Amino acid sequence: MIKHLSDRIEKLKDNIQTEEATKNAFVMPFVQSLGYDVFNPLEVVPEFTCDIGTKKGEKVDYAILKDNQPIILIECKNWNQDLNLFDNQLLRYFHVTNAKFGLLTNGIIYRFYTDLEVPNRMDEKPFLEVNLLNIKSNQIDEIKKFHKTYFDLDNILSSASELKYTGELKNVLNKEFNSPSPEFTKYLTKMVYPGTVTAKVLEQFEPLVKKSISGLISDAISDRLNTALKTEKEEQEKEIQLSQKDIDVDIVENKIITTKEELEAFYIVKSIIRPVFRCDRIFYRDAQSYFSVLVDDNNRKPVCRLYLNSPTNWQISFVGDDKKEVKYKIQSLDEIYNYAEEILGSAGKFIILE
Repeated sequence: MIKHLSDRIEKLKDNIQTEEATKNAFVMPFVQSLGYDVFNPLEVVPEFTCDIGTKKGEKVDYAILKDNQPIILIECKNWNQDLNLFDNQLLRYFHVTNAKFGLLTNGIIYRFYTDLEVPNRMDEKPFLEVNLLNIKSNQIDEIKKFHKTYFDLDNILSSASELKYTGELKNVLNKEFNSPSPEFTKYLTKMVYPGTVTAKVLEQFEPLVKKSISGLISDAISDRLNTALKTEKEEQEKEIQLSQKDIDVDIVENKIITTKEELEAFYIVKSIIRPVFRCDRIFYRDAQSYFSVLVDDNNRKPVCRLYLNSPTNWQISFVGDDKKEVKYKIQSLDEIYNYAEEILGSAGKFIILE
């Protein structure tokens, strides 16, 4: 849904004039993409009261709840406002609630805060900042941790510190790479120049450092692009071979019949996924030996396989990250519900890649 939301922002933002419109058009769909029901006050509370000392009636735009306690506070601004002007506003609310995470957003940029430096006091800098109009794949993985299905406080906090400081280091390196400072230039020069680094030597090395950084980045991009193209080609060839193998078997044997049990199993899987996933992305493929449930009708996006051809040996299986298939025996279709967590986990890998 993140991709759809990004397209939606591009299309609508110039027609959004108010903070309230930003909330409705951009922020609420984002919260929904995390698996929360924005119309359920037990999950998402608008205008959540955060009394601060003697000042009563202070409200934050949204609070996401778990077990009736706030876990994430969300402060919203109009999409065209500079978030740097409002950090302190969220900080005021943070320490008077049990929430461990604060989220400041204008519907396009999302800044995630916690209390890494001083307990119960929100850090001045976010540990994660995401721009939905320029989102990175690793950021999608971090956002997924806030999804209702996967939310784990300890897991998020364990990675928050690393995210914060790697993010700040990236910003420092980015500045140095774009415009190397005299200190950075001198540091590199001393590593390769055998003599004394005088002002004249430093002046000679300034363009060399810039040129070296530019060349290094270009080489790295070229290498990664070539590797990605090679990997994609290999995966496409492998998928074609697998598909052709299925087709060849099907043609020779001509024994594939999609049974009512397989279709019923497919609809059970869809019903399990439905609360957190768009069902129009769920498909099935019937092969001779098994029945697959897939995301986007893509063999590389498996949810599960069902082996229902033998009346005395029904099985459901899942393919792990190591590409190994793990099978479980089931006695009836109703037992598929016992594997709801595994089904949601398999499908969840592709939730935010929509």
